[in-house]
Order: sequence, then structure tokens, then C-alpha cells
Amino acid sequence: MLDFVVKRSLQVIIVVFLALTAVFFLIRLSGDPTALFLPPDTSREQIEEYRELLGFNRPLYVQYGEFVGNAIQGDFGQSLRSGDSALGLVLARLPATFQLAFSALFISLLVAIPLGVLAAYKRNSIFDRIAVATTVVGQAIPSFWLGLLLIYTFAVSFSLLPSSGGGSIMHLILPSVTLATYSIARFTRFTRSTMLDVLRKDYIRTAKASGAPTGRLVLKYALKNSLIPIITLVALDLGTLLGGAVVVEMVFAWPGVGRLLLQSLLNRDFPIVLAGVFIIAFIYSIVNFIADILYAYVNPQIRVK
Repeated sequence: MLDFVVKRSLQVIIVVFLALTAVFFLIRLSGDPTALFLPPDTSREQIEEYRELLGFNRPLYVQYGEFVGNAIQGDFGQSLRSGDSALGLVLARLPATFQLAFSALFISLLVAIPLGVLAAYKRNSIFDRIAVATTVVGQAIPSFWLGLLLIYTFAVSFSLLPSSGGGSIMHLILPSVTLATYSIARFTRFTRSTMLDVLRKDYIRTAKASGAPTGRLVLKYALKNSLIPIITLVALDLGTLLGGAVVVEMVFAWPGVGRLLLQSLLNRDFPIVLAGVFIIAFIYSIVNFIADILYAYVNPQIRVK
């Protein structure tokens, strides 16, 4: 088990390192950001002085080596616009992103598990067909389009909910539902297929033949044994929700890491972009790491593979 944990830990470090390396070079392809921070009539000499001040006049491999050295120490530099710590700015937005992701996860589980269980128990019925069709739509619909549709319906047409911003539960409803839609569809399909496998087991047929009540048969015997793969999927999907919140945060002007990251990318504020990518990649890798460890703990065959 220790070897498995060590191997997975090394994989986490490698994934985060490769993500940072790829983003470091990709954002450099967008061009020199110094022109964005200076007035249009700035002389060539002043631009060169500013480039030297920011360190952009040095060779790219030198900038990369310095970045890696500082990143290992947790220093991602200062924002090119505000001068504040880039990592500090990202960490300040992290609670809002967590709030949105966990709210979406709660809504997903609240809707998807009962829906998947009922669809499996009523297999091939009208309810099952409607549930399956709904999950297909939920997985196919783009989150930005769904967000705009919800804003038009509940904020513009009926004035029931705020269209943007944060700070209250009312502000959280529309972005949470938008972010949860894909996960609801995914969890429902997975719960349905897992429940169908379990309901075909011999011990379920034996319990049914012995006259076990339907509620106990489904909830105690079938659902309980279906939860392990569902929990694994939920752990993996949490990382996806954190990363996928970028688009939803922009649509609803939610004050989270995703919105800060996209704004910084448009402004070419490289230190904030790299700090944001580091936080998202690290959280995503850690969530997957914990899921792998738990899965290997309950299933020793995973460790052997």
C-alpha cells in the first residue's frame, strides 16, 4: 500500500508540474504584455525599461527557470496590474469557488440518486425513458447557454432571482443549478446502470422471493451495494466541478477563481494565471489522489495493477 501511495504522490507532482509548464509557455505565445500596461504614446526606451523591470527582456528559458525555482517555494510573483501577491489573490477567491462547486455537488446528488434508483427499478417504463432522455439533454446542453437561459427566465422575465454577483443564497441558486446540470445527468445514468447490475444479482432475487418489502429491497440491499462506485465517481467529479466553474462564474459574474483566472488571461496578468492554474491543478490532482487511495484500500486488486 505504501508503494502505491508513493507512486500516486509522484504522479500528482508530475501532473501539476506539467500543467504549469504547459501554461507558462502557452501564455507567452499571446505576446508581450507590457504594451497593455503603458500609454499608447510611450517611447521605445520607456517600453524597454519597463520590460527589463518585469524581467521580460531575458531569454525564455531563464524566465522559466526562475519561475520554477520560485514556484517550488510557493512564490508566484505579484500581479502585473495591482502589485499584490498573485497566490494571495487566487486564494482569496477560493472560498467562493468551493461554495459554488459544493452547492452544485449537493444539488446533483439530491436529484440524481433518487432519479437513477427509480429509473432502474422501473426499467423500460415511461418514467425510465423520460429520465434517460433528460440525462442526454443534460449532458449535451452547453453550460453557458443554459446559464443565459436561466438568467432570462428567472431574473429578467419573472424577477425572482438575481442575475449576477454573490454574497447570498439567492445569488447562489442559478449558478449552482447551471453547474450541477451536467453532473445530475452523469450521476443519474451511472446510478441507473449500477443499480441495474445489482438488481440482477442472485441475492436480490432471493430477497424478493422471500417477500422483502420493496423499500428495503431497493434501499438497503441494492442501493447500499451500488454506493462504492458512485462515491468514486462523485470524488472524481468534484475536481471537474471546480475546474468547470470557470465558464459559469463568468456568465453569472460569480467572484471565484475561475472568473479571476479568465479576466487575468484576457489582461495577460501572467502571475495570476499561473497561480490560478496551480491551485486548480493541485486541487484536481489531490481529489483524484484521495479517490485512488480509497478505492485501492477497499479493492486490493487496484494496488496490484
